[in-house]
Amino acid sequence: MRAVLLVEDSPAQQRMIATILKKNGWQVIIAEDGIQALETIKEASPDLIVLDIVMPKMNGYEVCRRIKTNPSTQNVPIVMCSSKGEEFDRYWGIKQGADAYIAKPFEDIELIGTIQQLLRQ
Repeated sequence: MRAVLLVEDSPAQQRMIATILKKNGWQVIIAEDGIQALETIKEASPDLIVLDIVMPKMNGYEVCRRIKTNPSTQNVPIVMCSSKGEEFDRYWGIKQGADAYIAKPFEDIELIGTIQQLLRQ
Protein backbone atom coordinates (compact mmCIF):
# COMPACT_ATOMS: atom_id res chain seq x y z
CA MET A 1 0.00 0.00 0.00
CA ARG A 2 1.36 3.39 -1.00
CA ALA A 3 1.73 5.97 1.78
CA VAL A 4 0.74 9.61 1.33
CA LEU A 5 1.87 12.25 3.80
CA LEU A 6 -0.91 14.83 4.18
CA VAL A 7 0.40 18.12 5.58
CA GLU A 8 -2.63 20.19 6.56
CA ASP A 9 -3.34 22.31 9.64
CA SER A 10 -7.14 22.51 9.26
CA PRO A 11 -8.87 19.53 10.96
CA ALA A 12 -11.82 19.76 8.55
CA GLN A 13 -9.57 19.78 5.48
CA GLN A 14 -7.49 16.96 6.99
CA ARG A 15 -10.57 14.75 7.39
CA MET A 16 -11.91 15.55 3.94
CA ILE A 17 -8.64 14.94 2.07
CA ALA A 18 -7.72 11.88 4.17
CA THR A 19 -11.11 10.33 3.40
CA ILE A 20 -10.57 10.83 -0.35
CA LEU A 21 -7.11 9.29 -0.15
CA LYS A 22 -8.18 6.31 1.97
CA LYS A 23 -11.16 5.59 -0.34
CA ASN A 24 -8.64 5.23 -3.16
CA GLY A 25 -6.48 2.76 -1.28
CA TRP A 26 -3.66 4.89 0.06
CA GLN A 27 -2.33 4.82 3.61
CA VAL A 28 -2.52 8.35 5.03
CA ILE A 29 0.04 9.85 7.41
CA ILE A 30 -0.86 13.27 8.82
CA ALA A 31 1.35 16.17 9.81
CA GLU A 32 -0.24 19.39 11.09
CA ASP A 33 2.54 21.87 10.26
CA GLY A 34 5.76 22.19 8.30
CA ILE A 35 8.12 21.26 11.14
CA GLN A 36 6.14 18.09 11.90
CA ALA A 37 6.11 17.29 8.17
CA LEU A 38 9.91 17.39 7.90
CA GLU A 39 10.26 15.15 10.96
CA THR A 40 7.63 12.71 9.65
CA ILE A 41 9.28 12.41 6.23
CA LYS A 42 12.47 11.08 7.85
CA GLU A 43 10.55 8.48 9.87
CA ALA A 44 7.83 7.39 7.46
CA SER A 45 9.38 7.69 3.95
CA PRO A 46 6.08 8.50 2.18
CA ASP A 47 5.60 7.78 -1.52
CA LEU A 48 4.02 11.21 -2.08
CA ILE A 49 3.24 14.39 -0.14
CA VAL A 50 0.07 16.50 -0.29
CA LEU A 51 1.17 19.85 1.09
CA ASP A 52 -0.82 22.89 2.21
CA ILE A 53 0.88 26.30 1.96
CA VAL A 54 -0.58 28.44 4.75
CA MET A 55 0.40 26.71 8.01
CA PRO A 56 1.84 27.64 11.39
CA LYS A 57 5.57 27.31 12.18
CA MET A 58 6.71 26.85 8.56
CA ASN A 59 4.80 27.48 5.34
CA GLY A 60 4.45 24.95 2.55
CA TYR A 61 6.80 26.79 0.21
CA GLU A 62 9.65 26.45 2.71
CA VAL A 63 8.78 22.80 3.44
CA CYS A 64 8.77 22.05 -0.29
CA ARG A 65 12.10 23.79 -0.81
CA ARG A 66 13.72 21.83 2.04
CA ILE A 67 12.38 18.50 0.80
CA LYS A 68 13.51 19.11 -2.77
CA THR A 69 17.01 20.27 -1.80
CA ASN A 70 17.62 17.26 0.47
CA PRO A 71 19.22 14.41 -1.54
CA SER A 72 17.39 11.77 0.54
CA THR A 73 13.91 13.25 -0.11
CA GLN A 74 14.25 15.18 -3.38
CA ASN A 75 12.56 12.47 -5.46
CA VAL A 76 9.38 12.32 -3.35
CA PRO A 77 6.59 13.89 -5.45
CA ILE A 78 4.83 16.88 -3.88
CA VAL A 79 1.30 18.05 -4.67
CA MET A 80 0.72 21.52 -3.26
CA CYS A 81 -2.93 21.84 -2.31
CA SER A 82 -3.91 25.33 -1.18
CA SER A 83 -6.62 27.94 -1.09
CA LYS A 84 -4.02 30.27 -2.62
CA GLY A 85 -5.18 29.82 -6.19
CA GLU A 86 -3.72 32.79 -8.04
CA GLU A 87 -1.38 32.21 -10.98
CA PHE A 88 1.55 33.62 -8.97
CA ASP A 89 0.90 31.11 -6.17
CA ARG A 90 1.01 28.25 -8.66
CA TYR A 91 4.16 29.64 -10.25
CA TRP A 92 5.87 30.05 -6.88
CA GLY A 93 4.88 26.54 -5.76
CA ILE A 94 6.33 24.96 -8.89
CA LYS A 95 9.41 27.18 -8.56
CA GLN A 96 9.98 25.75 -5.04
CA GLY A 97 9.96 22.25 -6.49
CA ALA A 98 6.33 21.11 -6.31
CA ASP A 99 5.45 18.52 -8.92
CA ALA A 100 1.81 19.67 -9.11
CA TYR A 101 -0.42 22.42 -7.70
CA ILE A 102 -4.12 22.09 -6.94
CA ALA A 103 -6.22 25.01 -5.73
CA LYS A 104 -8.93 24.50 -3.09
CA PRO A 105 -11.76 23.87 -3.50
CA PHE A 106 -11.07 21.00 -5.89
CA GLU A 107 -12.90 18.00 -7.29
CA ASP A 108 -11.91 14.61 -5.84
CA ILE A 109 -11.03 13.34 -9.31
CA GLU A 110 -8.52 16.19 -9.81
CA LEU A 111 -6.58 15.22 -6.68
CA ILE A 112 -6.80 11.47 -7.34
CA GLY A 113 -5.77 11.83 -11.00
CA THR A 114 -2.83 14.04 -10.11
CA ILE A 115 -1.58 11.63 -7.44
CA GLN A 116 -2.00 8.60 -9.70
CA GLN A 117 -0.06 10.30 -12.47
CA LEU A 118 2.81 11.28 -10.17
CA LEU A 119 3.03 7.82 -8.61
CA ARG A 120 3.24 6.22 -12.09
CA GLN A 121 6.26 8.34 -13.09
